[in-house]
Amino acid sequence: MYLEVVSGGATQREVADRWGIDRSTVVHICKLAKRGALDTLAASRPGRPGKSAEQAALEDAQAEIARLRETLAEQAVELHLYRGKGRWD
Repeated sequence: MYLEVVSGGATQREVADRWGIDRSTVVHICKLAKRGALDTLAASRPGRPGKSAEQAALEDAQAEIARLRETLAEQAVELHLYRGKGRWD
């Protein structure tokens, strides 16, 4: 229905008549389809096909956690070398 209206194959009135629904319903469906398409496009990330925004955010968060762990380990080693070889407690 949406594609038919957008491509110019039929007017909203023609589609409404063909489906036996009110024209305002066709308008609402077209708005929803357009909004959904724009939201999906906005959420997509180049180079990551097939991943939802949530999956991409989770991967980014996990990468940040790994980076912070490495930084913390490096700082612990530097502190150990700075203070000497004493006990850690």
